[in-house]
Amino acid sequence: MATTELTAQSIQKTIDENEIVLVDFWADWCGPCKRFGPIFEQSSESHPDIVHAKVDTEAEQELAAQLQITSIPTLMAFREGVLVFNQAGALPGPALQQVVDAVKGLDMDDVRAQIAAAEAAQN
Repeated sequence: MATTELTAQSIQKTIDENEIVLVDFWADWCGPCKRFGPIFEQSSESHPDIVHAKVDTEAEQELAAQLQITSIPTLMAFREGVLVFNQAGALPGPALQQVVDAVKGLDMDDVRAQIAAAEAAQN
């Protein structure tokens, strides 16, 4: 499966309608982004069960600001609509595979319980 371009209008629907979504925030002028692009594309070919999406931070500046993207490339992973990974910096292939494996292996009931406990502690 090839990567999908996301916009402010399509990102939430994509996250809501797919079990796992990886989002690469990038820009055309960014050298590390250009090096990470083929690695991300290869992951999309290896994992057709996961949506691999890209957000061009130049075209989607408001979305990037809303998601507090301050450095690119930034990789976000969503599972069942929950942000479970958020890291700036280009990853080598094996590290991206580790992220994919970790996201696939998450116990989402436990993740939701941890989020609920953290929210309760703040209130």
